[in-house]
Amino acid sequence: MKRINSIFDVLGPVMIGPSSSHTAGAARLGKIARYAAEKDVKSVKIYLHGSFAETAKGHGTEKALAAGILGMEPYDERLRRSLEIADESGVDIEFEAVEIRGAHPNTARFHITRSDGSLVTVTGASIGGGAVMVTEINGFDVEITGEYYTIITKHVDIKGIISKVTTLLARNNVNIGNMKVRRNVNMKEASMIIETDENVDPDVVEEIRSLDEMLSLIVIKPVKEAENV
Repeated sequence: MKRINSIFDVLGPVMIGPSSSHTAGAARLGKIARYAAEKDVKSVKIYLHGSFAETAKGHGTEKALAAGILGMEPYDERLRRSLEIADESGVDIEFEAVEIRGAHPNTARFHITRSDGSLVTVTGASIGGGAVMVTEINGFDVEITGEYYTIITKHVDIKGIISKVTTLLARNNVNIGNMKVRRNVNMKEASMIIETDENVDPDVVEEIRSLDEMLSLIVIKPVKEAENV
């Protein structure tokens, strides 16, 4: 899964707006937050840090973040109207400038309320050239670029669960490119962040989700894959 840089990475992504960090990267952060909420976004409050907060309106950062939340691509002509489209769709989006200690200058923190009232949190930064790095989802530390198909689990921290998940993936010819495990000893919970070389069949995802030890499961699809929205 070594990433090969191409001339398109050097030139930056095709997009609407003046800055790849503030537009393309922001839209991709919003899209990852959308996936973390399983595309169920009733309302979202987005906290902007550093440069994001300073140039949110001038560089179109707010519109780009909103576009990502709605599933739009950075090059979508509707991006310019994303805030109005969100309002028309009944999705309430608010922004607030904050100081996040030690955070990258282009950091956004999403607090998403889903239709059932549950809260999803995502923190990430646009790190240049349209690339992003998500560092937190629902209180767990992660390192997600959005380049690869990613499965994020939250499960009871007991022996055997990692083996069950990896066996299911191997049985279905899914190759794991990278995997990290995070543990919350106090809560007796753990999380797996699994990046795969190919998309995982929805039936396999549901089989993993149905394991008795599984508390929740999130799928983050590659941000460069367009959605039909």
